Amino acid sequence: MTALRDPGPPQPDPNVAVARRWAAAIGDTSYVTVGDAQLAQLLQDLVDRLRTAVRAAPPDIATAERAGAALVGAHFTGVDALQRSIAMLATELDRESLDPTAVWAVIGAFAAGYTRALREVTLDEQESIRRADLIARTRTEQALRASDARFRAVFSGAAVAIGIGDVQGALLDVNPALSEMLGYSADELRGRSVLSLVHPDDVADVAAEVYRALAEGGREHVRVEKRFLRRDGESIWGLLTVSMVPGEDGTPGYVVAVGEDVTDLHRLQTTLRYQAMHDPLTGLPNRVMFSERMEEAFADSPEDARLGLLFIDLDGFKVVNDTLGHDIGDRLLMSVAERLDRGVDHNDHLVARLGGDEFVVLVERSGGEGEMTALAEKLLIELAAPCHIGEHVLTVSASIGVVEGPVAETDRAELMRAADVTLYWAKGDGRNRWALYDSARSEAETVRHLVSASMPGGLARGEFYLEYQPINALSDSRMNGLEALVRWRHPKFGKMRPDDFIGIAEDTGLIVPLGRWVLEEACREARSWAELTPDPPFISVNVAARQAADPQLVDDVRAVLAQTGLPPERLQLELTESALMGPAPIETLHELVALGCRIAIDDFGTGYSNLAYLRSLPVHSLKLASLFVAGLQPEPECPGIDDVDAEIVATLVSLARTLRLTVTAEGIETETQAERLQALGCHLGQGYLFGTPMAPAAVRALLH
Repeated sequence: MTALRDPGPPQPDPNVAVARRWAAAIGDTSYVTVGDAQLAQLLQDLVDRLRTAVRAAPPDIATAERAGAALVGAHFTGVDALQRSIAMLATELDRESLDPTAVWAVIGAFAAGYTRALREVTLDEQESIRRADLIARTRTEQALRASDARFRAVFSGAAVAIGIGDVQGALLDVNPALSEMLGYSADELRGRSVLSLVHPDDVADVAAEVYRALAEGGREHVRVEKRFLRRDGESIWGLLTVSMVPGEDGTPGYVVAVGEDVTDLHRLQTTLRYQAMHDPLTGLPNRVMFSERMEEAFADSPEDARLGLLFIDLDGFKVVNDTLGHDIGDRLLMSVAERLDRGVDHNDHLVARLGGDEFVVLVERSGGEGEMTALAEKLLIELAAPCHIGEHVLTVSASIGVVEGPVAETDRAELMRAADVTLYWAKGDGRNRWALYDSARSEAETVRHLVSASMPGGLARGEFYLEYQPINALSDSRMNGLEALVRWRHPKFGKMRPDDFIGIAEDTGLIVPLGRWVLEEACREARSWAELTPDPPFISVNVAARQAADPQLVDDVRAVLAQTGLPPERLQLELTESALMGPAPIETLHELVALGCRIAIDDFGTGYSNLAYLRSLPVHSLKLASLFVAGLQPEPECPGIDDVDAEIVATLVSLARTLRLTVTAEGIETETQAERLQALGCHLGQGYLFGTPMAPAAVRALLH
């Protein structure tokens, strides 16, 4: 048996090694999309074909040519692909000791096939590019024609006016809507300057706003609303949007304008603005227009300019409406508006109706207060003439607040506030008149308002306090009583005396809670005096007219007496003559007396007492006004005592004695006055001679 021979390890395929070296040689010459494995297999097949072609007799030229074409088919078309392939194949085939003539014949055929295939591929690619270029050009031309057709359709059929012009403003083309809008044919408009179609008053604005802005490159488009002239001379309003289209080099090429006729819209806007700015009843400017004009006056006037304002309000107009009806009232307002408008200079004067029966006259560049007051007087005369409205003959008057001054020293709000205040003064002074603004009076009114507004809070915060002034017997100067005098330690105005705020409190009604507090505080303090002396003085508290008319007065006094424990006979309530003669019922005084309180008439002799009525009042004491007492003090240049004042005092004292009343003289400052008053029959005296108003602690020290 013959033993099997060991074949050894398998031998590698030589074509694989050659294919790898070939791939390495040409791999970087071209960009191919096949992977490494596919490339190796392709080149391995080509090596096998070429070996077969070399060994054939004669050499297989056709196979070699197909191998070269296959390399091109694999996209190895780079510049060095063929050269490196020939060099590699020549080396590998020559290494195998093949017939050199056959090797080079096959390599030449390979190169010829490669070259022929590369030429065919190049020609195919060039043809494809040519066809693609032709198709693209054809499509572009078609798109341009379609775009031009669409543009022409839009340009010609657009409802809005469209014009194309050069940068100098000459029209190059227009659409039918623009021709119809302006009344010109397209041929008449081509070549014509746009500015020649603009209203003469607006040419400068259009040139400045449109062409200059676009030409300088500051804006891409401009929108303006200006007047244009039609061919027939009619003026129309056009809303124009103008855009600059750059040329190929980026510089302004031409201008495209799109516009529409907005004449009807502009007329509507004008009508609406007129209605918004004018009073529908009188046709005068209204509050809105007046406010705009005033704002302009403050914004545009030079620094030294002056401004005047008349604030006019009809007197008693409500009566006309209430008695004759609103129709007559409206016709009266129309007549008043016509007279006011007729009485002013329309160059610098604006008459406006603010509402109701309020009118204003704004005077720009006024010539001073004299001019304004003269105008106010003139308008009062204009309004004074009777108004014939239907079957009615009406007489109307007005109150006018006059304000005038430099524009730089005020503002709109302050001017209106001053005019309103001044009108209030004219009303308060009797109506049918004018009042001129006075800063000092206004400041006083402001202080009055601040005092009034801060009074309730001051009372709650304990800012009010009492001082007490002695009331002494003239016979022995013994202190019989004290008068409670209210003071206010105001956080802004400091210490305020009664004259600074009592009148305000009476006008506003705040005197009632203030008086109640004074009564309670004074009675509480007077009750403590009984602990210091066996014969304590009485306390005298002032009661204002509005307090006297308050139905709660008796209950308040009763409650305070019960709360403080003050005996009622030690409480004296002082009322002025006007308070006694006012709305306070006599029953109130009788009820107070029934409680045990004393009633005194303060400042007696300065009012208008009805003596018969006075006799029926339950009064215990009269307090003579200090003005009579002052006359009893001789002046240095006139050492004699005024006999008239002495006679008056004697008469009043006699009257009091007849009514069985005690008499207290106020304002005694000297011994001479005290002696004279005692001689005339006065019982008690009050004044700086006996003591100034004192704090509660000082009173206690005096009584202790």
